[in-house]
Amino acid sequence: MSDWISTSEASNLSGYHAEHIRKLIREKRVKARKFLTLWLVSRKSLLEYLKEQTVTHGEKRGRPKS
Repeated sequence: MSDWISTSEASNLSGYHAEHIRKLIREKRVKARKFLTLWLVSRKSLLEYLKEQTVTHGEKRGRPKS
């Protein structure tokens, strides 16, 4: 299993809308790298963020997927 996943995969894993994933990248709340035109998100960083959100807020926050 690769540590780098697409924003689409990050969206599926987290339940967040892909736009919210991109916002997290812009705000440097999750680690990401740009490969040509594709952003890849660190799976570990995303899972740590999700864990922090669950502990801090008791639930996931962000725009729900439509």
